[in-house]
Amino acid sequence: MFIVRRIVAGAILLFAISILAFTLLYLDSATIARRILGETATEELIARKTAELGLDLPLWQQYLQWLANALQGDLGRSWTNGQLVSVNLADRLSVTLSLVIGTTVLTAIASVVLGILAAQKGGWVDGVIQVITVLGFAIPGFLIALYLVLAFAINLHWFKATGYVPPTDSISGWLASVTLPILALSFGAVAAVTQQIRGAVIDGMSRDYVRTLRSRGLSPASVVYRHVLRNAAGPALAVLALQFIGLLGGSLIVEQVFALPGMGQLTVAAGVGGDIPVVMGVVVVFAIIVIVVNLAIDLAQAALNPKVRLS
Repeated sequence: MFIVRRIVAGAILLFAISILAFTLLYLDSATIARRILGETATEELIARKTAELGLDLPLWQQYLQWLANALQGDLGRSWTNGQLVSVNLADRLSVTLSLVIGTTVLTAIASVVLGILAAQKGGWVDGVIQVITVLGFAIPGFLIALYLVLAFAINLHWFKATGYVPPTDSISGWLASVTLPILALSFGAVAAVTQQIRGAVIDGMSRDYVRTLRSRGLSPASVVYRHVLRNAAGPALAVLALQFIGLLGGSLIVEQVFALPGMGQLTVAAGVGGDIPVVMGVVVVFAIIVIVVNLAIDLAQAALNPKVRLS
């Protein structure tokens, strides 16, 4: 029942998001047609274009048509190039997910290591890690991206400054094209998750059950990794999920810096060109990803803490 409730709640949320996004994007049909045809278009041309795109129908009828097609996997066709929106999204989504998933994995590993080091060692080690996390919070990702391009692509020639190589073409080329963007996105995410893990470990180490475990002769490493870190995993996973969702937006800017053909480039081009079906498709895909990530985190927290299943 816990999983069913979460899936139903996610479906309702997706339905609500689609209604809101569709209403906002398709509400002013005259403006949409004028943006496509240009400011010099006559009223007759605008009316003809509006009818051609089906924008002369009542908004609720347009939405029901879109919804019926979307439920069959058809998100419509791009108004600029005529391609299926789903095909456009599939081509670009793999690039963005490469960055976001790579950044999340790197963030999880680096945050656990830094958070435990800061909590256990204290002193100057904690101080250095605190400074790193503050810098991670303070410096915007696009500035870090520009610095990485100057340092490692232009000066040292270790990586490519722009462009993307699919992993199906070359694994080494793919790594070379995504390493700098992933590093640029990771700084802020690592800062947030490291602080969460550090605080949770420090709090956990002061609990009575830790003193009991120590009195039974368990090693400090066993106490931290088998007990304290397990209890700290729930809140840390929640923060990591928020970072994953935030990375979907942050990657749009970093993709522009590195000229990567991901969802960011597609969204900007569709927004500027008034390609509403593509923008709508981007909103739906991002909403599905966010809902799936939240569902996965709920399931992970329920596995770690059975009390969650009762909430």
